[in-house]
Amino acid sequence: MGAEGAHFGPAMNCCECSRGKVEEEKLKLTRSQWIRIIVALTVVLAVSACGKKKVASTPPPPPPPAPAPTASLTANPNTIQAGQASTLTWKTDYATDVTIDQLGKVDPSGSREVIPAESTTYHLVAKNDSGTQEATERITVMEAPPPPPQQTSNGTDGQLFSENMKDVFYDYDSYDVSAQYQQVLQADVRFLRQHQSMKFTIEGHCDERGSTEYNLALGDNRANAAKQALVQLGLSPDRMRTISYGKEKPFCTESNESCWQQNRRAHFVYQK
Repeated sequence: MGAEGAHFGPAMNCCECSRGKVEEEKLKLTRSQWIRIIVALTVVLAVSACGKKKVASTPPPPPPPAPAPTASLTANPNTIQAGQASTLTWKTDYATDVTIDQLGKVDPSGSREVIPAESTTYHLVAKNDSGTQEATERITVMEAPPPPPQQTSNGTDGQLFSENMKDVFYDYDSYDVSAQYQQVLQADVRFLRQHQSMKFTIEGHCDERGSTEYNLALGDNRANAAKQALVQLGLSPDRMRTISYGKEKPFCTESNESCWQQNRRAHFVYQK
């Protein structure tokens, strides 16, 4: 009995030792699982926290509307004689569409020379998406003063005409009436107003260069340019007619610039 008891004791200790190792392995496994669970929860919580920090961006506010337009309109001079010119000057801010009743659509700011036939009120309208602004300016056209009493002279009307009417001369290949000859035409008009019964022909002439056909057309333009300038100065168009001679009736026959200049003209001829 004692021998069997001595043999049984160590066997039981060995079994207990095995069970202890198994329990220890189970505990280690359980700890490992818990660690994995804790790590997984930590990751989930971290990702969730990051997701909560993201805030959707708001679109930028729309730009404020443009200010309402401003506008001004002036005329210089604002009182003129019939046939004279005045300069309209206008300025706008913030406008996208600008019109002047008598001129149509114009730039936002600018100036324009006008020759109204009668007293006129010019009306400007400036617009944009925010509103409209208007401006007006009146140009008063004074009636031309009555002509002075007709001068008396021992000479005939034809002689008076040729002595007082000055021709208009042009640059090469041009029919623009320069400022110098605008003043000459003003003096011509003063004389013609003193002699209301006088009628005349405006001849267009050219120098010898260029073809016959080209110079006939250029001479016609020169005669009509002088006529239009006289009409703008208040002279009745019924008192004059035009004709072109091109290069066919030169005043000077030499082939040099001085001579050519004499032939580039609008020549006034008394009409009986």
